[in-house]
Amino acid sequence: MIGLTGGIAAGKSTVARRFAEHGAVVFDADQLAREAVEPGTPGLAAIRERFGDSVVAPDGSLDRPALGAIVFGDEQARLDLNGITHPEIARLLIERLEQTRAADPDAVVVYDVPLMVESGGRRGGLFEHVVVVESPAEVRIARLVDLRGMSREEAERRIRSQATDEERRAIADTVIDTSGSLEQTLEQVDAAWEKLQGRGSAREAAV
Repeated sequence: MIGLTGGIAAGKSTVARRFAEHGAVVFDADQLAREAVEPGTPGLAAIRERFGDSVVAPDGSLDRPALGAIVFGDEQARLDLNGITHPEIARLLIERLEQTRAADPDAVVVYDVPLMVESGGRRGGLFEHVVVVESPAEVRIARLVDLRGMSREEAERRIRSQATDEERRAIADTVIDTSGSLEQTLEQVDAAWEKLQGRGSAREAAV
């Protein structure tokens, strides 16, 4: 499985879409995290048991602002929440991987994990190859301000709250720089895809 990561507004979604266009099956950690706490799931039930009814909205969904207000600044609460959600996300990922492998044993799977460094890096060999997407802080700040409507202060705070470029590069096999044009970014993704396909061919030849 290929790991894909990068800081906020680095351009990771563009890279993920390009991999999908090449035929990769892309799983999104954020999407799995949302599914893990949907109404009726064991994840949401466990969150309700730990944090109380106030974190569940009238429609039965997770009240994220209410939960965030409890967890923010409370390290034990954050650890408890991660202890609930991370196993559920892992279970969903395993299910999707099994379904994908059953349908196509040769499928190239890309797992998009925004906070890969913050949540354990390469995760004990889970990833055969890690692709890191990066762009200078000023470019990312401009994207957050112009495209997402954040203030500069909020954009800077969000970037500071995540791992540094150096920390992400430390786990990278391939780095894609998205600070140039879209065409330049896609050229890098295409080259990375060719590299990954070559690795697959080499493994097959060795069998």
